[in-house]
Amino acid sequence: MGKAARDWAQIYSIYGLDDWHTPIFLLIHAIFFSVLSVLFLLYFEPTCYFLQHFLPGPSAARFAAGFTGSVTALSAVCLFFAAGNIFYSSVSLHWEMAQRMVNAVTDWSTVKHALDLGCGRGILLNAVALQLKKSGSSGRVVGLHPTPIRSLTTLRTAGHEGVQEYVTCRAGDPRTLPFSDNYFDVVASAAFVHKVGKEFGQKTAAAAAERMRVLGEVVRVLKPGGVGVVWDLVHVPEYVKRLHELKMEDIRVSERVTAFMVSSHVVSFSKPSQHFVGSNEVRLDWRLNNLC
Repeated sequence: MGKAARDWAQIYSIYGLDDWHTPIFLLIHAIFFSVLSVLFLLYFEPTCYFLQHFLPGPSAARFAAGFTGSVTALSAVCLFFAAGNIFYSSVSLHWEMAQRMVNAVTDWSTVKHALDLGCGRGILLNAVALQLKKSGSSGRVVGLHPTPIRSLTTLRTAGHEGVQEYVTCRAGDPRTLPFSDNYFDVVASAAFVHKVGKEFGQKTAAAAAERMRVLGEVVRVLKPGGVGVVWDLVHVPEYVKRLHELKMEDIRVSERVTAFMVSSHVVSFSKPSQHFVGSNEVRLDWRLNNLC
């Protein structure tokens, strides 16, 4: 079960879908438009005759009926594609990207503490745990998610993967991580940071500020010399700019990957061995100095 090469059925049987409502919604509408386009085809002549009552002539009626039927069929194809892409992104692609993220860290044998920010059902979390187990590390990985009830599901998937002894889950706000400074050797996050601040609207300055706050927290809890790996959607250029401002090193951006119908990239970076607080950074008084 720990092999990187898997088919989507194996992955789905363990992890299921984080958000199954969206592909189902798209699939229902795709079927509806498919049926509608078939009706346009079967009843093309009666439709033309009906439209002649509202349009200037037979040619205009046939054009309107043909155009409407074509748009309906095209809409069905697009909706089927969107449903398939979201399903693929949530299951098979998510697993594949988790493997890429794991491979961005060169030496797992020295990793003692790792964090999966926004662990969801645990695809990336368990990929990290499997790598720790494979490398013979005595390390542990913490999965953090804003929703407390998610922990039971995540721990169940870790049990299916046989890595439950390497995994800890807890709830927490990604904008104020409940961990001390310089705690983790590795911090990873998969398709999560873009969701932070969405209550303000994805394209607003307030949402961007919230995402940058999360990125600052990732840097804060990362040990000097530690590695951060983030796979996220749309906003990756913002992250790269902010990482440069925070004086991170070895910043790398992967090729574009279409996920959830938008562009996505993996950003990896390392924290300098000596990292100082700059003039545009704020050091807070963190009282939760021990990992529970």
